[in-house]
Amino acid sequence: MYAIIETGGKQYQVKEGDEIFVEKLGIDEGEVTFDKVLLIGGDAGITAGAPYVSGASVKATLLKNGKGRKINVFTYKPKKGEKVAKGHRQPYSKVKIEAINA
Repeated sequence: MYAIIETGGKQYQVKEGDEIFVEKLGIDEGEVTFDKVLLIGGDAGITAGAPYVSGASVKATLLKNGKGRKINVFTYKPKKGEKVAKGHRQPYSKVKIEAINA
């Protein structure tokens, strides 16, 4: 059985036991429930929502919060002597999918 969930403005296809990286959630530890389930698929067929499947949820456990690799951003304007160097590290949450409730 698999499901497609929406979190952080992105969609993820998940199965039980998967570990995925999502946009940072506002919690430090514990269980997470994703209620925005777009589609559930399995042996019985596919159930699609409009836009979400009613009564469906995905339970997960937060493993850790962290930051991704540093991305260097460099901008300049030629012949003006203007140079700007910036860095960015995107925060993320690593979650493990425990159960898919249809």
